[in-house]
Amino acid sequence: MTNKILLKFAKKGINLSPSAYKKIMEDNNPLNLTSSIIVKLKGDDYKSKDLVSVSGEIIDKIKGELGLSKSSEEKHKVSEKPLVDIKKTKKPIEPLINTKKSKETPFINKKENSTKIKVEKTPKKIEPKKPASIEDSKRESDKKEKYTNEIIEEASEKVSDTKVKFKRNLTKSNVEYDFKIIQDTSKKSYTSGEIENLISYFQSRYEKLHKILSKRPELRTAQKVADIEEAQTELSLILMIRDIRTTKNGHKLIEFEDDTGTIPILFSNKNEELFREAEKLVKDEVIGVIADKNGDLAIANQIINPGAQRIAKKEMDFGIVFISDVHIGSLTFLEDAFNRFIDWINCEYGNEQQREIASDIKYLVIGGDIVDGIGVYPNQEKELAIKNITEQYNEAARLLGNIRSDIKIIIAPGNHDASRVAEPQPAVPEEYAKALYELDNVEFISNPGVVSLDGINVLIYHGRSFDDLVMDIKDFSHERNDLLMEELLKKRHLAPIYGERTPLASELEDYLVIDEIPDVFHTGHVHINTYRKFNGIHLINSGTFQTQTEFQKIYNIEPTPAEVPVLHKGKYKHLKFI
Repeated sequence: MTNKILLKFAKKGINLSPSAYKKIMEDNNPLNLTSSIIVKLKGDDYKSKDLVSVSGEIIDKIKGELGLSKSSEEKHKVSEKPLVDIKKTKKPIEPLINTKKSKETPFINKKENSTKIKVEKTPKKIEPKKPASIEDSKRESDKKEKYTNEIIEEASEKVSDTKVKFKRNLTKSNVEYDFKIIQDTSKKSYTSGEIENLISYFQSRYEKLHKILSKRPELRTAQKVADIEEAQTELSLILMIRDIRTTKNGHKLIEFEDDTGTIPILFSNKNEELFREAEKLVKDEVIGVIADKNGDLAIANQIINPGAQRIAKKEMDFGIVFISDVHIGSLTFLEDAFNRFIDWINCEYGNEQQREIASDIKYLVIGGDIVDGIGVYPNQEKELAIKNITEQYNEAARLLGNIRSDIKIIIAPGNHDASRVAEPQPAVPEEYAKALYELDNVEFISNPGVVSLDGINVLIYHGRSFDDLVMDIKDFSHERNDLLMEELLKKRHLAPIYGERTPLASELEDYLVIDEIPDVFHTGHVHINTYRKFNGIHLINSGTFQTQTEFQKIYNIEPTPAEVPVLHKGKYKHLKFI
């Protein structure tokens, strides 16, 4: 322990005074405290001269800033009995665990003062509070869905005598995988950036979604705008949204178009339910509209989304782990927690129940931002521990190379990875990540991408379009990204808004249309872990392995680091490694 801590400081060019070292070793979790102190010391508040011999006073100051006074250190103690029936606890834990009764019992830490799960706290937001209708709809949806959602606390010690068949990724595995890539756009980019490409892109979007919508009973007789007769009073149309305006009386006036013409349709605020649905509409999405026509004025009666029909449950006798936003190379990357995660997946860490889950893992899905990247945002270099993109991927290969070789690893890019910025993003190129490509059990895929894992179809999307939805729809927030995932499924498009924060490539085909409903929809990007089940579909955001960044502080976004979702034999489980 002593050598490991001193080595961590030495690697960062930091020397500790005896008093500073003593104060660190007195902490209940000196390794975690070490990582936090290094991040603080490498920040703008401390200069090179401060690192020559860090004093005990500086350690006290940093511990105070971290909220680690003596009275609060109890928070970091590990319970001798980390698993206990949730029914015996005094307070319900939400929203990450399902507090409804189920056949399996969720688990939390027994001692109220030890390793608390801080998910009941909702950070203050600049956006307006959600209206009751959103919460009411969520509660109504939750009543219809029954699923097991377990939180399993971090185990207290490493298991050294566990026998693992495939301990390290040194040789090819003999395990048979039913692994198929259903959608990968890595080598399907034909755009030249000309206006004709943009026209083809939107035509492709409209045609794909028109095909889905035309199967709805209400729209089987849908007509084109150019075919509307002057005396006609009832309209059934499949349209793309061109522009959204608010009238002086507070109604929504939306200009629609199809491939034959344009038409304005009014959404009256007197029809409260319909108006609430209209407030979720965004530019460039394709919907069905039922309306009444009175002369030149059309007034909407119904909005019909492409929707996501309920899917049948599939049996699975294996486990899938989901992670994203690891951000290797960042000063705020939680290396110790990530190593504990690797030890767990190798069946070398955790209690018997946790290791049994690990032994069933067959696939690891990484949904983007495996590294922190270079030049992603202004002054990023100040927050980097590794300032070369290839070296970041080399470090990722070193860490993932420690995962046992009978686990297949699927990697998709995110906006921090060395792929093009515009979506769809091709797979991480070999020229930057050669060390990762040399691992026998790694598969690369585009963002978005769809894979079949022993018959379980997984849609992998990093989630950058969440930023646009949060900005455009007042009821949505980054914290409730499960609702954002549900909304994208209803719209059947991963990034419907063109020309805002999410850069979209005007390909000849729109690859971000959700052609087929998946069994699992996996996202990341916002660093906040969520889970819910919608129409039989597992909606999973896998959080992060990075502490709060300066950017997140500005927007008051509080991440949930080192919390790992697992789909184990069809049931959702949630493990934490910090």
